[in-house]
Amino acid sequence: MSRLRFRISISLDGFVAGPEQSVRHPLGIGGERLHHWATALAAWRGAHGMEGGEINASTAVMEESLVNIGATVMGRNMFGGHPGGWSTSEPWNGWWGDEPPFHHPVFVLTRHPRSPLVLGDTRFHFVTEGIHVALEQARAAAGGRDVALAGGAHAARQYLAAGLVDEMELHLVPILLGGGERLFDQLGDDLHGLSLVRTVATPAVVHLKFERLHGARGPLR
Repeated sequence: MSRLRFRISISLDGFVAGPEQSVRHPLGIGGERLHHWATALAAWRGAHGMEGGEINASTAVMEESLVNIGATVMGRNMFGGHPGGWSTSEPWNGWWGDEPPFHHPVFVLTRHPRSPLVLGDTRFHFVTEGIHVALEQARAAAGGRDVALAGGAHAARQYLAAGLVDEMELHLVPILLGGGERLFDQLGDDLHGLSLVRTVATPAVVHLKFERLHGARGPLR
């Protein structure tokens, strides 16, 4: 079975977005600093159709994260837009323009039904039946490849609490945001079978990779 792989940048004080998130500031005030290490990389820029960029110790981590992904699951907050039901007159189509960087099916967790959205070679499906159904649909669409869990924090906490994440990579950035959205609130004192298997340290970010080891189990569904 394909694995569910989660990666996210996080501050020293545990935030994955800064305070006052909005359409104008999707990562909150100061939250964009969490991703400076990634957006500087040639591997990230190439995946987004951009030229140039750095090659450093984070390059292999970034390249590995892009390999063998056949579908993505994300929360409504990451897809973005106004809260509540979808607007028919001015529909929100995500942050990524007409050519999103996914190039595979994306399954968006939401309480509000919406018809699939096709932008470029990415098809967004809006799933109202919860995290298990979204993962089942994503795995079917992935065709044997792995599924990426893109966040945000609320969606990630649900999958972590359910013991469904097979691989997690935390990109620990040496900054303090002082407020915003925490990743691990209300998750208890364990990672439901995930164990640290690799650390890659750089001046800009420390990459902490966790995997579900053979025989480890999370909470029962």
